[in-house]
Amino acid sequence: MISTIYHSNKLYRVDYSNPLDISICIRNGAENPNAYHAPEVSITPVVADNFIGDIAQGGVVNFKNLHINPHGNGTHTECVGHISKETYTINQCLKEFVFIAKLVTIQPEKLENGDTLITQQQVNFIENNENAQAIIIRTLPNEHDKEIKNYSDTNPAYIHHEAMAYLVYRGFEHLLIDTPSVDREKDDAKFLAHKAFWKYPGTVRKNATITELIYVDNAIEDGLYLLQLQVLNLEMDASPSRPVLYSILEA
Repeated sequence: MISTIYHSNKLYRVDYSNPLDISICIRNGAENPNAYHAPEVSITPVVADNFIGDIAQGGVVNFKNLHINPHGNGTHTECVGHISKETYTINQCLKEFVFIAKLVTIQPEKLENGDTLITQQQVNFIENNENAQAIIIRTLPNEHDKEIKNYSDTNPAYIHHEAMAYLVYRGFEHLLIDTPSVDREKDDAKFLAHKAFWKYPGTVRKNATITELIYVDNAIEDGLYLLQLQVLNLEMDASPSRPVLYSILEA
């Protein structure tokens, strides 16, 4: 299926026949990425009296509970409610779900103190002539272990708050990245990059979102895509999510 989309005075032809899923599948148990020592994902059958919600265990239907921490167990999309004293939920903040997105690949810099981060100098090359609403950052190295890696206490790569402010200046309303957080794992609750992105406190960008723990396969080339950002209809600061890319064809 090919469709034509008009955005920012430009026409884009989009190929819906080959979706590129950049989310990480959520599985029962430990075979998921884990951050901040979140409990493992648990999918268990409901048990009540003589009923068990598992056909494999003799039940008549599969009827199971899902226990998950959106921030720590896999791909998730969060709103400013993640860091704010005020109550904001992803259901209240994210009202549109389809965006023009730019995918870039960056090798974070290694500092003398052992930190790995994306600096303002590294994002200075990113322009936004297409008025893309979303920026997707794939970090290097980009191995498949990102899909099951335990990031807790490893001080993963993050984004310098000045780099984040630059991306906001370029007009990006949605940021997607393959790390557990845009901030340092232990930063004394400063949340500098989160605050820079949402302009919190101040004139808060309520409709802006951050999506973390994605995985962009190496076969997907840098460039412009149509992004469909799927989340649960959930009154919480974050939701498990499924960002999907579609190729934009030449006119």
